[in-house]
Formats: sequence, structure tokens, C-alpha cells
Amino acid sequence: MNTAARHKPARRANRRAFERLKSVAGFLVVVATTYLGLLAVTFFIGRVVPIDPVLAIVGDRAPAHVVERVRQEMGFDLPYYQQFWLYLKGVFQGDFGTSVLTTNPVMTDIRRVFPATMELATVGTIFGALLGIPLGVLAAVRRGSIVDQVVRIVGLVGYSVPIFWLGLLALLVFYARLGWVSGPGRIDVVFEYTFTPITGFFLLDAIINRDWAAFRDIVSHIILPASLLGYFSMAYISRMTRSFMLNELGQEYIVAARAKGLSETRIIWGHALRNAAVPLVTVIALSYAGLLEGSVLTETVFAWPGLGLYITNSLQNADMNAVLGGTIVIGSVFIAINLLSDVLYRMLDPRTRTR
Repeated sequence: MNTAARHKPARRANRRAFERLKSVAGFLVVVATTYLGLLAVTFFIGRVVPIDPVLAIVGDRAPAHVVERVRQEMGFDLPYYQQFWLYLKGVFQGDFGTSVLTTNPVMTDIRRVFPATMELATVGTIFGALLGIPLGVLAAVRRGSIVDQVVRIVGLVGYSVPIFWLGLLALLVFYARLGWVSGPGRIDVVFEYTFTPITGFFLLDAIINRDWAAFRDIVSHIILPASLLGYFSMAYISRMTRSFMLNELGQEYIVAARAKGLSETRIIWGHALRNAAVPLVTVIALSYAGLLEGSVLTETVFAWPGLGLYITNSLQNADMNAVLGGTIVIGSVFIAINLLSDVLYRMLDPRTRTR
């Protein structure tokens, strides 16, 4: 009896270790399957679109023997399963081919333009979170009031109105008419030969270089597109914050806190919002990922030299290597952010660790 009792904690520990290992293995299988699905979709999109990548390289007037030779060199004469295998090998080696438009390796181009997209999405997400969370809390606390209706209408407009239309309207009003902000682009041409990028994030680079004139110019350029993306993000975050807060404000611990005489401010911001912050982490992460993948139209309207504009220009020039490479990078970042948000959710909410 004593021997069995001594071995019981060890068996429990082994069982817990096995369950954790099983959970990690399942997690890795999901990640691998998702990423493989992303690669499969991008591969078959590149094969079914009515664009011949060989003709995009050699031109429409190239001799037939040249077209056939390039087709063989690129492996397009092989069966699809062999092409897919070569495609996977190239992707895992970071080789997305050569861009027809820039004649550079696609990965080199992506390293150059992706920081601009990340900077724009980051500033937009910060705007969205700083405005969306307080508005969502206010709407939940004053449920059914005029304030609640206004917040919901503002969020509905953010969901409904096309962002490219808002971008054109904002340029017309704030740039062309009022002159409050700078126009399209990321930085004025006068700084192109004096400003030295270090990290690729121009705001951070200007601070590192202590180039405050360039910093003001960069802020003047980024404020308008980032505000539009922030508005779109704010609509989503405020709606979800309102929903989470309504759920928390209806819990028994809120009733108990009020019965103890705690102030309403402490109950709302110290208790309800604290518990609602756990799922909000996932919401903000998904919003950030959405801005990274959904900034194509914004970058096009504002001529923002990021990954979205790069993909748009490549698509217009039948540069499928660049289009598919950019799509894979965005999809990979989206998967990574989802995984990170899931990990953070488990760290912040102890109840999910045992599931």
C-alpha cells in the first residue's frame, strides 16, 4: 500500500508530461499542416492563372526554341508533383525566384519593402488599440445610451466604407485642400540623399540618427495612412471590447465587488477590463495581422513603398514570382502572429493550460 502511494505522484507527473508532449505535438502538426496548405494554395494559384511565367521572362516575341529551353530550365515541363517538390525546396531555402520587374531575387525585394508595411501596420494598430479599447469600455458601461449608439455607428462605418475611398477622400481634404499633412510616399525627395536607413523602420531610424527634420517629415507622411488603418482596426477592437466587457460586467464577481462598496472606476478598469484583457490580446494580434495583409489598397492609394504596393505592381506586370513570394510571406506572418497570440492567451489565462 505504501509502495503504491509513493509511486502515485510519479505516475501523475508522467501523465502530465505525456499530456503536455501530446499537446505540443498536436500544436506542431497543426502548424505544419497550415503552412503546407498555404504553400499548396500559392503553388496551384501560380499554375492556374492565365499568365505564362516563361513568356513574362523571355517576352512574347521570343523564338519557340528559347521559350522551350527556359521552360525546361525552370522545371515547368515536369509533372505537377515534381514541380511542387521543387517549389517546396525553394521556399524552405528562402528562394522565391527572381523578380521580372526588378531583376532582383524576390527575397531581396521583400526584405527591402516589408519594413515599410510593418511600420505602417504597427502605427495603425497602436492608434486602433488606444482608441478602440476605451471606446469599447465606454459603450459597454453605457449600454443602450447615445454614447453606445455613436460608438457602434462609428464602428459600423469603419467596417462598411471601402478603405481606398476613405484614403482618396482624406488625401483630397487634408493634403490637397488643407495642406495639414504630406502627400503620397514615405519621405520627401529632399531627404532621400541625406537620410540613412538603418533598420528599415524610418521612424526608428530617424530617432537613432537624431534627424528630427526627417522625423517630422516621416510623421507627416505616415499619419494619414496609419490613421485610416487605425480607424479600421479601431472599429474591430472597439466592437470586441464592448462584447467582452458586457460579458464581464454580467458576472457574479462584479456584483460582489459592488456589494463590497468598491468604486465604479475600480470595478470597471481594475476588475472587468483586466479579465477582458486576456481575449483582447488575441483580438489585437489578429487586427495587426489583418492590417499587414490588408494594407494593399492603402499602400496603393498613398504610394506607400511597402509589400502591398510591391505585390500590386508585380501583379500588373505579370511578375508571378514576386506575387507568390509576397503572398507566402504575408501568410507566414499571419500564421506566426496567430500562434503567438495563442501562446500569449495560454500564458495569461491559467485555465487554458490544462486543456
